[in-house]
Amino acid sequence: MTKIYEKYSLKELNSFKVDVYTDYYVAPKSLADIREVISDNKYEDIPKLILGGGSNMLFTGNFKGLIIHPQIIGISIESDTENYVIVKVGAAVIWDVFVNWSVEHNYGGIENLSLIPGTVGASPVQNIGAYGVEVKDTIYEVHAIKMDTGKHRIFNNEECKFNYRESIFKNKLKNQYLITHVYFKLSKKANFKLEYGNIQKELNNFEEVNLKTIRQAVINIRESKLPDPEITPNAGSFFKNPVVTNDKFQKLIKQFPDIANYPIDKDNVKLAAGWLIDHLGWKGEIFGRAGVHKNQALVLVNMGDAKGEEIIGLANKIRMSVLNSFGIDLNFEVNVY
Repeated sequence: MTKIYEKYSLKELNSFKVDVYTDYYVAPKSLADIREVISDNKYEDIPKLILGGGSNMLFTGNFKGLIIHPQIIGISIESDTENYVIVKVGAAVIWDVFVNWSVEHNYGGIENLSLIPGTVGASPVQNIGAYGVEVKDTIYEVHAIKMDTGKHRIFNNEECKFNYRESIFKNKLKNQYLITHVYFKLSKKANFKLEYGNIQKELNNFEEVNLKTIRQAVINIRESKLPDPEITPNAGSFFKNPVVTNDKFQKLIKQFPDIANYPIDKDNVKLAAGWLIDHLGWKGEIFGRAGVHKNQALVLVNMGDAKGEEIIGLANKIRMSVLNSFGIDLNFEVNVY
């Protein structure tokens, strides 16, 4: 029987380092362990939460239920062709470990996603993205177990319903499936994406452009802008970049000519939430034990033993400030519990 702990501390299992506990905690290491846990009648009628790396969530109180923290690991090549490989990755593999593995094997597609915190299993849930790349572009299949029946299901890319920082696992099927493995289709041929952000500028410091130098360029940029969660507890970008209609954007740019923007199509424009927040003077502000990072306005930080309520209180102040000034309602990228 897989050991289930009671009154288990979550402080070291969430990157905000919020000191809360869960009524029950289990870390299954296999599919059989997972099925054993979810079929236990003792926990049938209590809330359940699937925990990955804990890098994209904020606990505002103790969790009254069972947290399932899968420990399925492993990386293997399932199919190998002239142009691409299909790679099977366990949900508990650290995301950046997998990115490094792919670059070392000269498989392309996820190098721009270097140094993103979290696990592989969380990557399709959030449809993680950075520097012009989203993980949906490389996901081949997602394998999962239905939480109420224990049945195995395979989701192809289309069935995952990917959108900007969204998937079917984050909305319609939230907490209904536990992801066990993700299959990725990675390229053997160069198809670099260097237009976004400062990647091209950073690459000028290297003698050539390849997967390794692109990965290092992304790492250099992220480390210069973002705090290390182990030193300054945070969950990365707290807010999503908002998408507005082109009509709305034309009105905004007349009033704010420097507003950072990324056209999506003829009807919609993505705005940089960090620019909106920074423009209003929030960068570096501290409120009690919670604050806005001095180098990146998108990142909220725990300045020292902050409670989840303090961090979400600051987030809501920023959200209201942006709404009042720009008429834009920012959505949270972080999951709040």
